[in-house]
Amino acid sequence: MFGLFGRSEVRDLGPEEVAAELAADRIVLVDVREPNETARERIPGAVLMPLSVFDPAELPDPAGREVVFSCASGIRSVKAVEMAQAAGLPHRAHLAGGIKAWKSAGLPTES
Repeated sequence: MFGLFGRSEVRDLGPEEVAAELAADRIVLVDVREPNETARERIPGAVLMPLSVFDPAELPDPAGREVVFSCASGIRSVKAVEMAQAAGLPHRAHLAGGIKAWKSAGLPTES
C-alpha cells in the first residue's frame, strides 16, 4: 500500500479480532476520531487521540501489547499508522472499516 508518507505497511484487522484482542488485553486501541465524534459514541477501552492533533510521540506505552488504530471508517486510522511509521514506530494495525464495521458486527459502544 502506498500512502501519505510513501510505502507503508498496514495490517487490516476485523472487528471481531479487535474485540477479542481488546478483551484479552493484547492490544491498545487508539481512536483517532475527533472529540465531537467520540463524545457521541466510542469503543469501550479505546484511548482517544484525535488525528487533528495526533503526535506519535504521545502514544501510550503499549507495555508489550500491539497498538491498533481506529476511526469512523478506516481512512484516518490508516493515516495514523502511516504517521506512526514515519516517526519510526513499529505500529501497523488498524480496525478495518472503523467503528462502522464494529457496530455492523453487533459489538458494543459507549457514549
